[in-house]
Amino acid sequence: MPEIKIYNTLSGEIERFQSLSPKKVKMFVCGPTVQDYSHLGHAKTYVFYDVLARFLREMGYRVTFVMNITDVDDKIFEAAKKSNTDALLYAEKYTRAFLEDISKLGVKTVTKFEPASHYINEIIYQVSRLIEKGNAYTVDGYVYFDTSTFPHYGELSHQSLKELLLKPLDLFPNKK
Repeated sequence: MPEIKIYNTLSGEIERFQSLSPKKVKMFVCGPTVQDYSHLGHAKTYVFYDVLARFLREMGYRVTFVMNITDVDDKIFEAAKKSNTDALLYAEKYTRAFLEDISKLGVKTVTKFEPASHYINEIIYQVSRLIEKGNAYTVDGYVYFDTSTFPHYGELSHQSLKELLLKPLDLFPNKK
């Protein structure tokens, strides 16, 4: 089998690809937050990973490719409220549009799409564990990840925690 090389974002180097299991690859790609129609910036991500999955399959790998769809989000709730629509129905409309768009682009390798709304109990459990372990905190009904408890936070984006802390904190003044 020919050697496959791929860019490693963490190291910043082009490295030999090595799957965790022989001849098997599991890919998870963060899909859209379905608050509106997709645009070209979204499409390039999905097309890239579709091409990667096709290539890996051609190279003899069994590829499991999962993409989430964020269908519960504050932006969705706000947009649904403005349009006087139920939030889940609102998200379903844009989920259908997204699936139509990627089909028209020829993206066919996704094994399974997983809407976030199907995993609410699991999300609540994981967030509760983060709070219990001191890795997250609550402010005014919102939960935030405490980046100071994760020493490697920012490594993948090549930003130090100090650099990240210099960025604006957003609309929530009590956020650490």
